[in-house]
Amino acid sequence: MMTEPLFMTDAYRKSASARVIALTEEGGIVLDRTIFYARGGGQPGDSGILDWEGGRIPVATAVKGEGAAIVLVPAEPGRLPPVGAEVNQRIDWDRRYGHMRIHTALHLLSVVMPFPVTGGAIGADKGRLDFDMPDAPEEKALIEGRLNALITRDLAVSEDWITEAELDANPGLVKTLSVQPPRGAGRIRLVRIGEGAGQVDLQPCGGTHVKRTGEIGKLAIGKMEKKGRQNRRITIELV
Repeated sequence: MMTEPLFMTDAYRKSASARVIALTEEGGIVLDRTIFYARGGGQPGDSGILDWEGGRIPVATAVKGEGAAIVLVPAEPGRLPPVGAEVNQRIDWDRRYGHMRIHTALHLLSVVMPFPVTGGAIGADKGRLDFDMPDAPEEKALIEGRLNALITRDLAVSEDWITEAELDANPGLVKTLSVQPPRGAGRIRLVRIGEGAGQVDLQPCGGTHVKRTGEIGKLAIGKMEKKGRQNRRITIELV
């Protein structure tokens, strides 16, 4: 089974029609195309609503299924749309947009803190990255100032695609040690921040992002914690 990931080409799309192509044994719903981001890379799956003639069900999250399928997970037990039904899907836009803002901001944090990333998590109003850095980070105010300076430059956020072989030839593109880019499709999506000489970041990523860094808004650095012998966790929050 294969679900066309509409969020990959238009992260700002809030609704879309689709057709049910399968129902899982666990009660999940598989569509031929979807705007629901499937949980992965530290970004939660989208929530929202699924409507069809004579029925409606809230969606708690979306996860990756077998092959290239994306499974929508109902928030509560209920009547499911039959296979073949035409449905209308709507995501919880405020929550998704928060994920987009935080996800792009975490890419910028990896620019400000140029250390290998060992983990991370994305929320609608805050997120974190764990870095492989044995020494304590700089003062919180310095990190916060550099991060907000990048945001206020209102840099363009765009995407590119390379082959898996090209990524293997450029391993330095991968910053995250804990999450490797998805393979098997023959090509890898890159997210670029800035253009030309003004480019500040380029790394593999399958998540959703804002179009310009100015959309993130002002950020504050939250906790900076030591996690293990060399791991340092830095949390960012929307102000």
